Formats: sequence, C-alpha cells, structure tokens
Amino acid sequence: MKILIAGDYCPNNRVANLIENGDYEIIFSEIKEAIEEKGIDYSIVNFECPVVLSNAEPIDKIGPNLKCTSKAVDAIKYAGFNCVTLANNHILDYGVEGWKDTINVCSKAGLDIVGVGNDLTDSHRILYKQIGDKILAIINCCEHEFSVATESSAGANPLNPIQQYYDIQKARDNADYVLVVVHGGHEGYQLPSVRMVDTYRFFIDAGADIVVNHHQHCFSGYEVYKNKPIFYGIGNFCFERKNVVNDIWNYGYMVVLEFIEGQILFDYIPYKQCSEEPKVKIILKDKVSQRVETLNEIINNRDLLLKNNENFYLKGEKYILIGLEPIKNRIYKSLRYRNILKSFFSRQFYKLLYAFINCESHRDKFLLILKNKYINGYKDR
Repeated sequence: MKILIAGDYCPNNRVANLIENGDYEIIFSEIKEAIEEKGIDYSIVNFECPVVLSNAEPIDKIGPNLKCTSKAVDAIKYAGFNCVTLANNHILDYGVEGWKDTINVCSKAGLDIVGVGNDLTDSHRILYKQIGDKILAIINCCEHEFSVATESSAGANPLNPIQQYYDIQKARDNADYVLVVVHGGHEGYQLPSVRMVDTYRFFIDAGADIVVNHHQHCFSGYEVYKNKPIFYGIGNFCFERKNVVNDIWNYGYMVVLEFIEGQILFDYIPYKQCSEEPKVKIILKDKVSQRVETLNEIINNRDLLLKNNENFYLKGEKYILIGLEPIKNRIYKSLRYRNILKSFFSRQFYKLLYAFINCESHRDKFLLILKNKYINGYKDR
C-alpha cells in the first residue's frame, strides 16, 4: 500500500486564473505523472481554503480570509488526489456557509473528507479507508485558531492530545495503520517547537504509525521515532504569494509512504511551486536534501532546538509587545477608574490577545516573550 501526502493547497493569483480557465495540466501535469509513475494507491492534500458558492461573508478574524471556486476541486482531482484534509486555520474563513459549500463540492467530486464536523464531537470522526487488503485510519486536527469546531458549532477538529489519544486508540483497534495529519506550527519558521516534538512523539507512543505536519508555509525536517516517521513540516503544495520567488515559501515536498508488514518505508518528492511559473514543478532531491539534513540534526538535539525556538520567538517580541502595551501612569489610571477616559483597549486588541493565547504556537511564542520580560527586567527592544 503506497500513500502520498501533500501540504497546503490554496489556488490564487496566476494559479486561480489558470484553474478558472480549466488549464489544470499547466499547474499539475508533473504531479499527475509522479502519482501515476510511483504507483500511489491513495493521495492526500490539505485543502487550505473554503469553496464559496454563495454570498457568504468573511468572518471576523486575525489574518486573511481565503476562498476559491469549485474548479479548485476539479483541479486536484485532475492531479490525482483522493482525499482532502480540512482541519486547518482557514476552513471557516467564510463561515458555516463556506464550510458547507466545501463539504458538498468535495463530496460530489468523490473526494474523501477528514478533519471537520458539524460540532466538536463530529469533527474528530476518523476516516477509515480500505486500500487493497489493508485498512488505513486517518486522523486530522489543527491548532486552535478561528476555525475550530465547538460543542455547538461546525468547524475543524482542534488539536487536543487527550482526545487524539483516544482517537488513536480507537483507530488502532479498527485499522491496520494509523496516520495522524496535524496542521500547526509557526509560519515562515523551518523548525518545530519543542511542544510539537513532544506532542507528535506522544501520538506515536499512543499507537500512531506516522505523523505528518503542515501549515508553516515552508518545509521542515523529519525524524524516525521508535521506528515510526514524523514529518514536522512539508511546506506549501500549491499556494502562490504575489512577487515571492525563490523563497522558502516556494519549496516543499510530498511524503511517500509504503506500508509493508512490520515496517514503514518512506521517501519524499521535492518540488518548486508558484515561483517563476504558476505550477508545481518537481525538482531533484539534492536541491533541498542538505537543508533537510541540517534541520533533522537540530530536531534531534533538544538543547539546540530550544535555542533555535527561543531565538525565533524573541525576533517577534517587539511586534507582540507593541500590540499589548497601553499607557501606564497614575494620572491615566485615575482617569480610567473614574470613567473619564475611555480604555485604550479596543475590540481589535482583545481579538489579538485571544489569538495569541488560544493558538498553541502563538502561545508558545507569547509565553517565552513574557517570561523574558519579567526575568530580564523591562527593556525596550
């Protein structure tokens, strides 16, 4: 049984124009060939934006509201994909209407869906897929942003290691192999946090056979933990960023897994996407392998990983703290207590604070920055 897993797909700019014209082969001809030549039995991609067919309004959130048309689904069907993971931070960008449109269009196209539901309980439903004489269980979840389901509302399956533990146990009892796909991490940063490493290793300890992560818009490294592979970031699959060329944004890789009795063989197929040309172009492995090996070395050295994490977090310190620092003096406090002066805290401030605290990766950075402030004393950077 051979499985292929790809990262974030969001057709926009030049790619969106080609898709609307039905020119799928310009974008995905090399991917289609690779899936066929490798003898892939089942292929999975993260569908990073909702299909919007109606007049749905964008939700109020931090970050961009993404969307696409139904032709975006036709394009990945052309490329050879069989399944979409929908637990990501954009699936609710156009509310429940956009979420429903996405579910309906993908289902009508014959794509399997995992990672979303009508409510919290429904969202962590496991996808079981019979492939040949084996059953593959797929669990898909994402870090907490503005897209996650609640007890009473639809959305993505939130990252919750306790819930994922029970889901993995259940999947272990009903399938031959268990795949966990997580959407999370720090955008533009090619390493996982220590929390991510601990969490994904825990998923292996709980019974998963492989863990694959995406979201960072750049590829990361991987490790083999207890003979099971963990990929900490596979990059954008097809996601154009205007005027961004030859950047880490433009490179990624697809993971190829072969499940054989008693072992899991794995490889990766690197590509360059939406750079000089609006397409996903497969490249030689040596174009990225040296960087992957460097990242792997850091991942396997906890002290070095911690140091890299802290350096990355502190680079964003000023951006975060500027958004949180109100005026503080005795006169200001007196006027505020007497309701003479209105609060400097706007609704936008509380929304930003919520985003920092609610999302696991944002919270990692936020806590380190606050810790640095109280330990080292106040010092404007």
